[in-house]
Amino acid sequence: MRRIGNDDGSTLLLTIFYSALCLALILLVVAATSLYLERKRLFTLADGASLVGAEAFTLGDPTTTTPSGTRPILTSHEVASAVSDYLADNPADHFAALHVERALSTDGRSATVELSCYWTPPVLTLFMPKGFRIHVTSIARSVFS
Repeated sequence: MRRIGNDDGSTLLLTIFYSALCLALILLVVAATSLYLERKRLFTLADGASLVGAEAFTLGDPTTTTPSGTRPILTSHEVASAVSDYLADNPADHFAALHVERALSTDGRSATVELSCYWTPPVLTLFMPKGFRIHVTSIARSVFS
């Protein structure tokens, strides 16, 4: 049997290439999972803040309207104050550069809260960004029954 060429060492090159590819894929999956979890935690914080903002009225504030019954009237100042108190009481130390983008009531019935933080991947690599800001928005409404 005649050999066409010498193929010594070709398996080693394939093993090195596939190992590097697997390592890169693992690092990308770890970064994507970290980003997903960070966004979910930030959204949970924004959801709680919007619920607190939606309850930022006193019992003397609700007005009676004929078609919809009794409903609370929210102001942007009350919502922003309640959200800042909520964030001060709840430790959010694990968020880097946490910032309240918006905390307001656009229609007097619902509270809109937009939070942002800076995310960095757990392992820096050549094909991942060094980090970027994550923005989430949550809207909550109080309803009397």
